[in-house]
Amino acid sequence: MTDDATVDIADEQILSNQTILGIKTLREHLGCSLHEALKVFVARYEVLRAERPGDFTCGHDEYWRGFYS
Repeated sequence: MTDDATVDIADEQILSNQTILGIKTLREHLGCSLHEALKVFVARYEVLRAERPGDFTCGHDEYWRGFYS
């Protein structure tokens, strides 16, 4: 499909902890399944967390709190 870590269409949603909206954006943009969109989201999250940690609105532990897939 694509190199998951380079898909930047949902960066703003990822940085602002809008997980569901980000996954929806990726799913619509890529025309893929929910599972694939989540995989792309997590891969891009990891890249952004490494490259732009100061741009996130919360820390890693808080980011994923309450999100179950």
